[in-house]
Amino acid sequence: MAPSGSRSVDCWRVLYWIPVLFISLIVAWSYYAYVVQLCIDTIENMGEKIVYLLVYHVLFIMFVWSYWQTIFTKPMNPLKEFHLSHSDKELLEREDRRESQQEILRRIAKDLPIYTSTMSGAIRYCDHCLLLKPDRCHHCSACDMCILKMDHHCPWVNNCVGFANYKFFMLFLAYSLLYCLFITATDLQYFIQFWTNGLPDTQAKFHIMFLFFAASMFSVSLAFLFAYHCWLVCKNRSTLEAFRAPTFQHGPDKNGFSLGTSKNFRQVFGDEKKYWLLPVFSSLGDGCSFPTCLVNADPEQPSSPSGRNPSVKSAGESHQFPPKPLRDSQSRLLNNGQSEGSEDRDKRGTSNPALTIEKET
Repeated sequence: MAPSGSRSVDCWRVLYWIPVLFISLIVAWSYYAYVVQLCIDTIENMGEKIVYLLVYHVLFIMFVWSYWQTIFTKPMNPLKEFHLSHSDKELLEREDRRESQQEILRRIAKDLPIYTSTMSGAIRYCDHCLLLKPDRCHHCSACDMCILKMDHHCPWVNNCVGFANYKFFMLFLAYSLLYCLFITATDLQYFIQFWTNGLPDTQAKFHIMFLFFAASMFSVSLAFLFAYHCWLVCKNRSTLEAFRAPTFQHGPDKNGFSLGTSKNFRQVFGDEKKYWLLPVFSSLGDGCSFPTCLVNADPEQPSSPSGRNPSVKSAGESHQFPPKPLRDSQSRLLNNGQSEGSEDRDKRGTSNPALTIEKET
């Protein structure tokens, strides 16, 4: 017999699917209202009917496909090398002092591609998953696991949006916005005709009226959300990083992972253009390590009179993030871009020490 605690957890997990069910019911109703009530029963022009149905079904398929991928793509676990071995776990548990624990974690992290730390400069470690967190990785309490390049936990897909499905989430926003805009634009003239009693008062009237209101309201909210995430992609930031900048050796830096708009885009959507609009995985990298490059000084962060971040350590000081090689999948983003980086360096004059570390290895 299952314990009561596990039954309550299962009940909560079932409740998490209510938002997904709600969206699914709205989409199913919108399909019936548009295809049956509007196109088949209301529109009389055969050419207009065929064009509307063709475009609608293309958008509907892409919208449902990307939504499905966002929901059912499981978050990727950090690589084995970030997990503590059995002996390291025992050694860490025996130590009571935080300083000693940090020394153990630094020893384990010395060969890992980790460039960020906590605000206090400590190694980012997850007590639940017993692993050293890769850069941009965070623990999700709802999913009860560490999520690579975590953006946020979305209740509307009952899943965490992160490295594994961020491209799918972006396409879901794009296609859902196009879906709503198309319905709003093509439904408008018939909505006006029903409103002014230009067409018979049938059952279709109520479906078309509510369809217009629902599509137009969703269009507004989706437009703002999609625009915000487009800005995040161009800046190579997650939602979490937009609110709290990742901490590098030289201090917090919101632009720490930015490689320029083009490379930031390709990091999410990949190098092959034929896959950009399809909900198939094509993102670059493994989600555990990310290249950094020269960045602009963040105007929101205070700077010293000399122009150097006061949190930067001198060359003689020891640091807890030794040089580590870039993975092949990550170094691709920096290839053929040295000239672009040198131009940025001349223009900006502010460098990220993490790039120096990467170049010296």
